[in-house]
Amino acid sequence: MGILVNKDTRLLVQGITGREGSFHAERCKAYGTQIVAGVTPGKGGGTVLGDVPVFDTVEQAVKETGANASIIFVPPPFAADAMLEAADSQIPLVVCITEGVPVKDSLHVNRYLEDKQTRLIGPNCPGLITPGEGAKVGIMPGNIHLPGNVGVVSRSGTLTYEGVDQLTKLGIGQSSCVGIGGDPVSGTQFVDVLELFNDDPETEAIVLIGEIGGTKEQDAAGFIKKFVKKPVAALIVGQTAPPGRRMGHAGAVITGTAALASEKMKALKDAGCHVIPTPADIGRVVQSMIGS
Repeated sequence: MGILVNKDTRLLVQGITGREGSFHAERCKAYGTQIVAGVTPGKGGGTVLGDVPVFDTVEQAVKETGANASIIFVPPPFAADAMLEAADSQIPLVVCITEGVPVKDSLHVNRYLEDKQTRLIGPNCPGLITPGEGAKVGIMPGNIHLPGNVGVVSRSGTLTYEGVDQLTKLGIGQSSCVGIGGDPVSGTQFVDVLELFNDDPETEAIVLIGEIGGTKEQDAAGFIKKFVKKPVAALIVGQTAPPGRRMGHAGAVITGTAALASEKMKALKDAGCHVIPTPADIGRVVQSMIGS
């Protein structure tokens, strides 16, 4: 069954009438996701994607459709308000795809969510998917996924797709795949997803894809060493990145020894993970790890 999203997910799309929102909402729906509402202030009253009603507010949309998840495609200056509006409407899962959200806005949102029941994934993330459940809440290509028992969690959207494609071509299916995003300040962390995968009876092994910058991977290593009972394969990218230079994600900057790829790989190896040397080796290492 996977984690966080499944066939019972009722998705609301904030920014559904915009170019990105409509494009990806259509593909989520085609995958089988139940899109029950869209929200664009000032454009309520109509329908899109054939039969999806559009509302002016999240509160109204939730009240009338029973939406229990939201995906956000609004410009960076308005993304924080969109996340807060979803939380105020008591939506359990909010996925913010928007890239370029100011760090101060993300800090404000995270503080606001501390006493709320809303789980935030992102911002600047690809979202998540549970193959076989008709639940794609994100921008990933659904066709590369295969239902199975390997959970995938990553800071990088593109590397998530690369890893999943390799696994699928080897006949190794996925329980759920979660992209937590590459910003320095974000909602759900590696540790949160690892805990969910560790508790999920359908997940038998885990793939973790990290990168330079910050200490999220060291936090994950500590959690794995102490709590995770399932095999974990881990990849850290950015091994040749020069200190102080941003590499792709806003959070992928080496600002100290702990941010180095070598330090992260050492911590994960010490935690008992099967270290993946390069992105090209994801499938091979996982196959060897699980004996498939």
